[in-house]
Amino acid sequence: MIEVRELGPEATGQIDLIPISFRVESVLDVEEIDGGLGGLLLRERKLDQPYVKDYDSDEDERPTRWAGRFDVSNWGFFFALSGDDPVGAATTAFRSPGVHMLEGAADLVVLWDIRMHPDWRRQGIGSKLFERVVDWGRRQGCRQLKIETQNINVPACRFYASRGCRLEAIIRRAYREPQVAHEAMLLWYLDL
Repeated sequence: MIEVRELGPEATGQIDLIPISFRVESVLDVEEIDGGLGGLLLRERKLDQPYVKDYDSDEDERPTRWAGRFDVSNWGFFFALSGDDPVGAATTAFRSPGVHMLEGAADLVVLWDIRMHPDWRRQGIGSKLFERVVDWGRRQGCRQLKIETQNINVPACRFYASRGCRLEAIIRRAYREPQVAHEAMLLWYLDL
């Protein structure tokens, strides 16, 4: 039995216990139509050499560092628990100066992080966490939920699309660090 519970910012150490790595087996290539004037097309391409992507490989981006970088007092922290063991987590950013994804809007919530322990994936836990995030955003008076992912995370893109999120922005050169410069940023929105 999985229970989803909201905890406070002091629980970020528990988020660190849940891996956020996944196997990249395909990517969504961004193709221009008519030089971009006709829009952009995402076409899935299987990789000859799959690899593992770990968002926590950068120590400065780990959950235990968030409070040192941002005001997390308005954030929401949700945990999927099997007994007392965290098996999944979702974090929302809300009314937090310095979080550029919030666009300075008081009625926007960002799904900052969602992760599932590999042994617990594909069991509906991500859906439960997502539902809690949506409900939390509505209770805060938010009109939209914003989510960032990358073109290398095809399962996440399919997940967000299946939850009614709309892909509203594709930024091909969003990341400057050489190890991720090949990734395109995809921004999804859900009206609350």
